[in-house]
Amino acid sequence: MGEKFDALKARLGEIHNLNMVTSLVGWDQQTYMPPGGAEAKASQMATLSRLSHDMFVSDETGRLIEDAAGEVEGMDYESDEASLIRVIREDYAEQTKLPTELVAELTRQTALAHEVWANARANNNFRAFQPALEKIVELTIRQAEYLGYQDEPYDALLNQYERGITTRQVKAIFDEHKPELVKLIADVRANADAVSDAVLRQPFDVDKQRAFGLDVVQKYGYDLSRGRQDVAVHPFCTNFSRNDVRITTRFNPNWLNPALFGTMHEAGHAMYEQGVAPALEGTPMASGTSLGVHESQSRMWENMVGRSKGFWSWALPQLQAIFPDQLGSVDLDSFYKAINKVQPSLIRVEADEATYNLHIMLRFELETQMMAGKLNIADLPEEWNDRFEAFFGITPESDTLGVLQDVHWSSGLVGYFPTYALGNLLAAQYYNQALKAHPSIPDEIASGQFDTLRGWLNTNIHQHGRKFTSEELTRRVTGESIQSRDYIQYLKTKFSDVYGL
Repeated sequence: MGEKFDALKARLGEIHNLNMVTSLVGWDQQTYMPPGGAEAKASQMATLSRLSHDMFVSDETGRLIEDAAGEVEGMDYESDEASLIRVIREDYAEQTKLPTELVAELTRQTALAHEVWANARANNNFRAFQPALEKIVELTIRQAEYLGYQDEPYDALLNQYERGITTRQVKAIFDEHKPELVKLIADVRANADAVSDAVLRQPFDVDKQRAFGLDVVQKYGYDLSRGRQDVAVHPFCTNFSRNDVRITTRFNPNWLNPALFGTMHEAGHAMYEQGVAPALEGTPMASGTSLGVHESQSRMWENMVGRSKGFWSWALPQLQAIFPDQLGSVDLDSFYKAINKVQPSLIRVEADEATYNLHIMLRFELETQMMAGKLNIADLPEEWNDRFEAFFGITPESDTLGVLQDVHWSSGLVGYFPTYALGNLLAAQYYNQALKAHPSIPDEIASGQFDTLRGWLNTNIHQHGRKFTSEELTRRVTGESIQSRDYIQYLKTKFSDVYGL
């Protein structure tokens, strides 16, 4: 490529390295950092974010972008070079709106808040977390004002995670399929006695859980020579390059689901990052295009594969060999129904597929009101419980099981939650396309073969990194925009079978 383009890539590579070091410090904070290290860690992360932001929004970076743009003019839209210029121009236009001091302060406050949140969650004490959250919300509202928006502040925040989509569009998508979810849940509830998950709620040795989960995701295609698994308060996936993608989970010694399906979920994220084309490595392009698309990968591997009857026709005998006392006598049909039991639950990450999107809709409503200044942080626990009762018919008995359960607000990730529900919709759309291309996929899954599905995802989604927006990618893969039709049909078909509806 030309000299100017190469100069831009070199500078972006340095900025990328700073960002990856910041991510590494963040991973350490959530996995191995002793509690006393929080203040120093916050200062370190603030310094790194300040350096990275200063380098990126500098006039020199802007000049290099425009100089390099001249060299790639006329190149194919899908080329790596033209895509880099297109994406980085948008990033630059957005980030130059933000003062470096605001970026650094938000990084520092969220780093400090993580340990405060973790302690508050452990001690069921929202008031201990409230001041930190109030500060984060204040800074986040300032961030939205700097970024700018057409209708409401939440638009600016949502755009950081799902570029191009608006609050109004998300609300329309949610409103479109919420009534069908509510009806499906009501139908299931009327036949609730058809399914028991008691077999999953027994003592399961944690080390054996870990070994089985890792074996499964390696079969999926998660490369442990380029990854690892650790334990965190709230499970997540992070990457420092396509060759260093790490996942975390949390274990319950008396319930099989959280760690096993959490491991499948995070491995879905990890395989996306490991599957980015090597040519994009070391650039801002070397990551998933949006959090909605990212979530489509994790939910697909967790649910459409990992909770399918075909998968367990292969995997159950292996799990029974590890836990003969607990599972030796269970039959495939009973086990399949148990892992797909629909029951309103308090914890989002442990929710069944039918009720999951309602958890997101609740958080979406709260976030938009917080950002619009219509909901005081002090009132958040009560508001959470009232809405939870309205949505699910149950009320959290503690803030630990309610408003404090998610890590996102302590991390400043306001605008993130809707992407979880959008990911469910996209997962169904993408999976249907994979089945059209390769009708043999279900049979292959039932024999423990996952290469065809993973290969299709890599070719059509993973390798592109950030070259295409979520909208562009979804249209390329499915021929249409995001829609809820496929997801609702998937749920109806599945739970009609599970519950005999």
